[in-house]
Amino acid sequence: MTAEALLPTSADEAASLYGNGDGLTVFGGGTILLPEIAAGRLAPARALMLHRAGLGAIRVDGDRVVIGAMTPVAALVDSPDAVLAEVAGHVADQEVRRSATVGGNLCAPPGLDAQRGDLGGPLIALAARVRSVGAGGERTEPVEDFLAGDRTGRLVLELEYDRRDRRHGVASLRRRHAHSYAIATVVACSNADGGDLRVAVTGAVATAVRCRAVEESRDPADVLEDVDPVDDAVASAGYRSTVLPKLVREALDRLERP
Repeated sequence: MTAEALLPTSADEAASLYGNGDGLTVFGGGTILLPEIAAGRLAPARALMLHRAGLGAIRVDGDRVVIGAMTPVAALVDSPDAVLAEVAGHVADQEVRRSATVGGNLCAPPGLDAQRGDLGGPLIALAARVRSVGAGGERTEPVEDFLAGDRTGRLVLELEYDRRDRRHGVASLRRRHAHSYAIATVVACSNADGGDLRVAVTGAVATAVRCRAVEESRDPADVLEDVDPVDDAVASAGYRSTVLPKLVREALDRLERP
């Protein structure tokens, strides 16, 4: 059976064609979907191709940074904010980063053997917001709420966050033989004066999680109040539970360095 391809040429047209998402497979960079199709695990009947929809740019609008959902992950390596650049530079390899998109990475489901969605951590730490359309109309919400909620029938158009002087700290543990999938990554951001601490975890969980308990107490052990680590081929939940507090301490220590 031949799939029907929908090729919107603007964000508005993409939103209109998407509707409530029923029966549609959304194609961004294809780094996740194409292997699934090649393996016979996915056979799209209707495909929404976003590469001509004008969603592939980063723009700075005053004190606000807006990132289109189709922006390649590689473009974030030169991001206006160092924390995004640092995490993006460790996503897979250069070939994948050139094709993979920010929206696809954010919405990526867990893999068969590892967790995905590396960019959710820095986006949560930056207090980024997601603009999406679909069932229930258009809405803008914090990244952590979008990831924790029901994303069925939602098409991400862009992300945005406010620029300001920040400190950041990133701590990650990876197995190189596992194609750089993270065992766990902790991202922390604060204002330049140390206030408004935000902490997020990726890699150890199916989707990025904001760690409010650590933000309030600044105690690394409290990370397990918000994070319930998972088992996969990269690491066990027990091992992740052991290393996460250490990674939180490392991220907070880096955050506090002048």
